[in-house]
Amino acid sequence: MARPAVAIVGRPNVGKSTLFNYITGKKISIVDDTPGVTRDRIYADFEWRGCIFTLIDTGGIDTRSDEEMKHQMRYQAEAAIEHCNVIIFLVDLKTGLTEEDHQIAAMLRRSGKKILVAVNKVDNVGEIPLEAYEFYDLGLGDIYTVSSAQRLGIGELLDAIYEASDTDQMVSEDEDIIKVAVIGKPNSGKSSLINRMLGENRLIVSEIAGTTRDAIDTKARIGDKDYIFIDTAGIRKKSKVDQPVEYYSVLRALTAVERADVCIILIDAVEGVTEQDTKVAGIAHESGKACIIVVNKWDLVVKETKTLERYRQDVAERLAYMTYAPIIFISAKTGQRITRLPELIEYVWDQASIRIRTGMLNDVVNEAMAIVPPPADRGKRLKIYYMTQTGIRPPSFVVFVNSKKLFHFSYQRYIENTLRKNFGFEGSPIKIIVREKGEKE
Repeated sequence: MARPAVAIVGRPNVGKSTLFNYITGKKISIVDDTPGVTRDRIYADFEWRGCIFTLIDTGGIDTRSDEEMKHQMRYQAEAAIEHCNVIIFLVDLKTGLTEEDHQIAAMLRRSGKKILVAVNKVDNVGEIPLEAYEFYDLGLGDIYTVSSAQRLGIGELLDAIYEASDTDQMVSEDEDIIKVAVIGKPNSGKSSLINRMLGENRLIVSEIAGTTRDAIDTKARIGDKDYIFIDTAGIRKKSKVDQPVEYYSVLRALTAVERADVCIILIDAVEGVTEQDTKVAGIAHESGKACIIVVNKWDLVVKETKTLERYRQDVAERLAYMTYAPIIFISAKTGQRITRLPELIEYVWDQASIRIRTGMLNDVVNEAMAIVPPPADRGKRLKIYYMTQTGIRPPSFVVFVNSKKLFHFSYQRYIENTLRKNFGFEGSPIKIIVREKGEKE
């Protein structure tokens, strides 16, 4: 069975994200004093007593508000509860027991899941404060006093999670799951695309730009393959990043690209390829990630003769530095061509994982030099002694030459194109490191 899932739920601003970050050892969830900062479910794995758990951070449950965003945040928390094995109900000692806590407790009780009440902001070691005892009135059993900010009482809480989980049934999961980051401008349809692929509303979808603020890991099985989809906050221009939360969202998006194996670069078909799109794509390209260019909202484009061909050419011209990336036109709203994406993800992943034997590689390079002789300068001609592959994802090569200066960019591009013609590498950038013979690494 899959590793046990643990959800942290509670009112807004009781310290859920701080607790999440400490337990997982990663600054994944955004921590801010603004209530409602964490809006979606955030996933990360942690290990305790030799077992692996998945921890889920959720947006605060606000039972008093009818606002659409607050309603969706509650829906996400309820979805997390449905998919978890153990619930940490985090309450606030400073605020004390509230009517909202009682309402949330009633909702959790109906779930039938194991519930651990953690009283947060108990910042002193020793006797349990008298104020904490009122949380027994929730009728959910024992309470655990913790301080997520001061790192107090966390071990006892994790022990309780371990004891409440069926750890005897746990097995190791395959760690070679393809991680897919969906990146693009705000409001380009990233969350809608993931929801469509998963067949459920796992992520919040709103017309409000910037709804997704964290990089969100969503594990899913499509067909017979497992994936981790990373939905990212829309990457805005720096001049428009004026709030601390937005600033951290950009950092999360950049970090998500680094963590990913494949990047889906989402472009709004109505707006076309913008300057910001080229910068977003450049992040994935410079990071050496396998990429797919996905043009979303294709259903909203007025079609004429050769509209798709002209659009494809425009994308290729605007993103000229990554002509290796396949382009697909979809509609997350209608589902148009969505079923082709998993296969394409697998394809570019496999292409980025190709290894070439050194002998075969040099046969191709020698043939390329025979067809187009290396450049010369002032009577000295470039000599390529040999090339060897040093890595994958991205495919990386070291080429040894007599002079780095003579290995001009244009000839290097010619060699790269020759490699693609003979071996593929579609969807992946190629990294070529040039060294002079005898040069140390």
